[in-house]
Amino acid sequence: MSNRRAWCLTIVVLLLASGWAAPDDGHAAGGTNGLPKIGPAPDFTLTTQDGARMSLRDLRGKVVAVTFIYASCTDTCPLLTAKMAALQAKLGPEFGSRVFFASVTVDPERDTPVVLRRYAQAHGANPGGWAFLTGSPAEIRDVERRYGVYARKNPAGDVDHTFLTSLIDRNGILRVQYLGVRFDPDELLGDVQSLLREMGRQ
Repeated sequence: MSNRRAWCLTIVVLLLASGWAAPDDGHAAGGTNGLPKIGPAPDFTLTTQDGARMSLRDLRGKVVAVTFIYASCTDTCPLLTAKMAALQAKLGPEFGSRVFFASVTVDPERDTPVVLRRYAQAHGANPGGWAFLTGSPAEIRDVERRYGVYARKNPAGDVDHTFLTSLIDRNGILRVQYLGVRFDPDELLGDVQSLLREMGRQ
């Protein structure tokens, strides 16, 4: 069983503890074996690498993958970002038009829009479908809390944090989450494609 499915229940518990409310309509199934519906994804409004304000609800109508990284990280964050960049390439014309990535920094004091723009460029991120987001420390803490992400800066300046990739459908519903960076990118690609097929049926 994948890390994603093994940790699904843990993530739901974290979200409930953070004030997230599960939907009360159960599984309104259409008889398909699609991804489960965890509940409404916590909204946020943050600042992009270009200095614009962006909300999760601005991305309604697209499949959204939300990750948590920071630009000065030298080990795991670059691996996750590289994995997402490879997925960006595999999505082709769907990327930007129907699929969007949002990478939220866990180091807002250092990760200004300018710093995040350089980071995005260094990793080949297409700004037409990928935003790197920062905000005030309070804004970032709020997003971390509501997504169940732990983050703490250690004395050396590095940030220990949860690596969590959340997949959100076109209606703003949280569908699945991957914990860590060692998940199978083909599984994530398959999940994205599953949500794109759902869009085609609606």
